[in-house]
Amino acid sequence: MQTSYFELWLGAWPSAIDWTAAVMNTHIAASLATLSKALDAGTGTAYARDIENELNRYFGQSAAYYFGEDTFAIRNEAFDDMLWVVLAWLEHIRFMQIHSRLHLNKPWHGSQYIPAFAHRAHVFYDLASRGWDESLCGGGMVWNPVLEPYKNAITNQLWISASVGMYLHFPGDNNSFPFMNQDLDTKGLGHAEPHDTHFLEAAVQGYSWFKNSNMTNTQGLYVDGFHISGLKRNSTTCDDRNEMVYTYNQGVILSGLRGLWESTGNTTYLEDGHELVRNVMKATGWIVVRGAPTSTFEWAGLGRAGILEEMCDAKGDCSQDAQTFKGIYFQHLGQFCEPLPREPLYPGKTYSADKQLAALHDRSCQEYAPWIAHNARAAVGTRDAGGRYGGWWSASSGTFLSAELPHGATDYRNNASELLSWPWASASQMQGSAHASYKIVEQVFMPSQRGHDTAQQPLDAKANARAQRDWNDRGRGRTIETQSGGIAVLKTLWQLMNIA
Repeated sequence: MQTSYFELWLGAWPSAIDWTAAVMNTHIAASLATLSKALDAGTGTAYARDIENELNRYFGQSAAYYFGEDTFAIRNEAFDDMLWVVLAWLEHIRFMQIHSRLHLNKPWHGSQYIPAFAHRAHVFYDLASRGWDESLCGGGMVWNPVLEPYKNAITNQLWISASVGMYLHFPGDNNSFPFMNQDLDTKGLGHAEPHDTHFLEAAVQGYSWFKNSNMTNTQGLYVDGFHISGLKRNSTTCDDRNEMVYTYNQGVILSGLRGLWESTGNTTYLEDGHELVRNVMKATGWIVVRGAPTSTFEWAGLGRAGILEEMCDAKGDCSQDAQTFKGIYFQHLGQFCEPLPREPLYPGKTYSADKQLAALHDRSCQEYAPWIAHNARAAVGTRDAGGRYGGWWSASSGTFLSAELPHGATDYRNNASELLSWPWASASQMQGSAHASYKIVEQVFMPSQRGHDTAQQPLDAKANARAQRDWNDRGRGRTIETQSGGIAVLKTLWQLMNIA
């Protein structure tokens, strides 16, 4: 991923867009933590030196990205975009805390970046907090301030995971520089202390609203979100549900639930997480009680033949957004399945598991390992001669029939032109100038011929010709986003194979 897609002199992944770059940054941090744990398990000094060298190399690239990240653009984007940034830098802080605990009796040298990373997480968390709204639907995060109110799964899951992550891992920030536009209503960024309970309260409140929002379908999967059908009549009720199902909407909440358990000791959060994981496995055509896929290749709701899949995969028309989703799912599943601590990480602030609970959690996660291994084998099977992963892991499963969208579903993540009409855009936006319309499209990352960094990158002109040789060369082909999916599923499999 780094060799093919990262440019050190820019401190960036040029082919990524703002939010997918933040996700790539998260994958790097999580992979560094995995390398650190592998270093701990190393049996030879040469092996240990090799791992340490790789770890330092990739951390140096992440430090370069800190300066290459387009923070000016992101702070003017949707609330979910901001929260991906928060999760990324919190994950780097968590990696440095893990690495220091495992190998050193003092902070690792990279810890000198913690104040800077913490400040960036703090700034974007503060900006995103403006999306929480109780005047509509009784609570929840609004997705995009430029569009009509839409309370969607991903923004609310990100809010929950970021809030509890701030409570657990944020080390505090005494830098009051607001780093935002002067015309925004702000008095500057206040100081923040570690383990501030207002972060935890936001996560608890956020999940309470989310769990009771009626955002799951009959398979127990999270649909995309809610519009307000009577908004023009001053209704405040979320009643127009978008039935679209994406893989990442089943994933981000998992790290949030794990964090909520550790912050409160309430095992209901873990139970909810395990139930969701099993629902996802079933929706890929995996028979949980047998630990094996179905013998047919019929669409099961979120995949087929036991392999996770986006609805756009079979058609070969996944957007840059959708190519990122499966990697996000496995990243957060991996966080959820980390062994529960037997001692509080922060006494008086966090909780630990007794022997029975820790064993039950590990046992449950081990039951997922065959399904994860099945997906990892499928992902590895999509690599080309250059080791680049494809996005459609089911391409060799025996069928190339695409799935029909659920009734009442709008796939705006792969067809962003939907966002230029009601109920996404207001009447004034629909009837406004071309400039206003471009602004809406730009905010939601439509393909653009203007070369703006926040626009999705154009399709490879040769992709369709190559498709005759490889199903994963259709459409956008192999990208940094599809590469991250392979990394995430392999990393999560390694983690489960090495649970003590």
